[in-house]
Amino acid sequence: MKISVITVCRNSEETIEHTICSVLAQQGVDIEFILVDGGSTDNTLQIIQKYKDRISHFISEKDDGMYDALNKGIALAGGEVIALLHSDDFYTSSGVLLAVEKAFLSPGTDAVYGDLQYVGRLDPDKVFRNWIAGPYREGLFLQGWMPPHPAFFVRRRCYQQYGVFNTTFRTSADYELMLRFIHKHKIGLKYIPQVLVKMRVGGKSNVSFANRLRANREDRRAWKINGLRPDFFTLSRKPLSKFKQFFSRSAY
Repeated sequence: MKISVITVCRNSEETIEHTICSVLAQQGVDIEFILVDGGSTDNTLQIIQKYKDRISHFISEKDDGMYDALNKGIALAGGEVIALLHSDDFYTSSGVLLAVEKAFLSPGTDAVYGDLQYVGRLDPDKVFRNWIAGPYREGLFLQGWMPPHPAFFVRRRCYQQYGVFNTTFRTSADYELMLRFIHKHKIGLKYIPQVLVKMRVGGKSNVSFANRLRANREDRRAWKINGLRPDFFTLSRKPLSKFKQFFSRSAY
């Protein structure tokens, strides 16, 4: 089973090398590494050049945002499974993708997901939040649930059948895609109860109260464009669910 790992970046000189190394350190799996740069003007490209012989596909050009860049990577992907690892994120061990591959061997599995930790930008050993996704049961999206997107691995055929990221969304295209795949089309899921990815704090949709409000409006539109109706408290439960992540204990 080949796994296509897609990393998008722009001016990520502080973190991109750590991300690249966490991908290249994966053991026991066949990896296609795709790196999509949005036209960096700092030292990002020089850092990437150090690893060019181990990167399967590399693009550096202006794009229309993160989701447009991700779609470019998906279009290049030839693996059976697609993994998305952003330039602020890294895998927790060299065995993450092997565990993912084994999980996909379960019959009827279209996607695999695990847990995620938010860590310090300068000190990745300092944990701020534990996103413990837990096992999925049908209807959980109505309760504000979603899996952590960087720890969400999907068969390429799902993108081919149900579509890629909707680039009209600025911050919630990942939520819309997972809502579409899981809640609407009911793809088969397998949960790995361990931290698979660590994310440095400062995500795009959480950097300000205004962005959080925008994300909430986009979440509402995600339901509407898919012809779905959320429950009365669904959209308020989603951001509120983040608070318990500050008190959750990781099994990692």
